[in-house]
Amino acid sequence: MPPRRRLVWLAAGLILAGLGGCTPAGYYAQAVGGHLALLQAARPIDELLADPASPAELKSRLALARRIRAFAVAELGLPDNASYQRYSDLRRRAAVWNVAAAPPDSLTLRRWCFPVAGCVAYRGYYDEAEARALAERLTREEGLEVRVYGVPAYSTLGWLNWAGGDPLLSTFIRYPEGELARLLFHELAHQQVYVGGDTAFNESYATAVERLGVARWLSSQAGDAARREYAAFDARRQAFRQLVRQARAELAAIYEQNRAQALTESALAAMKSEAMAGFRQRYQALKASWAAAGTPYDAYDPWVAGANNAFFGIQAAYDDGVPAFEALFAREGGDWGRFHAAVQGLAALPQAERQQRLQALADG
Repeated sequence: MPPRRRLVWLAAGLILAGLGGCTPAGYYAQAVGGHLALLQAARPIDELLADPASPAELKSRLALARRIRAFAVAELGLPDNASYQRYSDLRRRAAVWNVAAAPPDSLTLRRWCFPVAGCVAYRGYYDEAEARALAERLTREEGLEVRVYGVPAYSTLGWLNWAGGDPLLSTFIRYPEGELARLLFHELAHQQVYVGGDTAFNESYATAVERLGVARWLSSQAGDAARREYAAFDARRQAFRQLVRQARAELAAIYEQNRAQALTESALAAMKSEAMAGFRQRYQALKASWAAAGTPYDAYDPWVAGANNAFFGIQAAYDDGVPAFEALFAREGGDWGRFHAAVQGLAALPQAERQQRLQALADG
């Protein structure tokens, strides 16, 4: 095997195992093999744009992604490196499938810890069947509530930029303009600041970057149609997330009551069932309002049907810390360089102090 190929295998194995793996050799093998296949399939954007065989639609999307990538560097202070300069056609609907799990009486996600990326609240697989096999095992052997979900992209945190970096993927390249920009800003934010072992910090920061960044992109770079499309899509997303936050707060209160009073198993189950029923009823009402407005939408149906503690725990990692980071951005005068530097300062603190600072920002 050529030296460069050996290095790619080694680096991919270390990073991907750290980002959500397990210690058995079988997991390392699928992690290394899956990421190596993704890298091998990648072609430079320039090459694809010059290739007469490349579909016109793909060329248009790649050109748009290139503009978004340049904007991220020039306007948002995000890394200028090898990532998202190439494209891979994966010929599947997700880049990886993640498994998240939580106890039946808690929203705290099960964590897996590794030397590269610290502790993370999921495990990722390139094969959906393997992810579902793990989920079934966690339910059967540990009694956990589990969630398996496909993700369109993941970040190697810049550690493989020497090997070509994270490529654009077929799993998201045809997203609407605003959504494509949002995803790229989010993944690049992980290359800007990442704290091993603090999933909520990392995801909330990246989510704040995506929201602030896409607002600037749409206002200065996009046309009216793209702005309208994103506004409609994001309004639905925010309305749904509000329902999720409400249900999550209700469940958290129930579980806290259980810890304080040691409820009977039947009482806890009844309270939990009532909260879940209320969540689903409110979702049906929200769907009805969309239909009445002439914009029916049912993409959240699978999430609601399978909602459990793992689902609500996943959403918390992406949502709960966002107001604090948005407040920090405002405090820094909307200056992206100062904002990223302030986030780096938070990242350097012990986790307890970091959380206190973020809470103060959110409260202030």
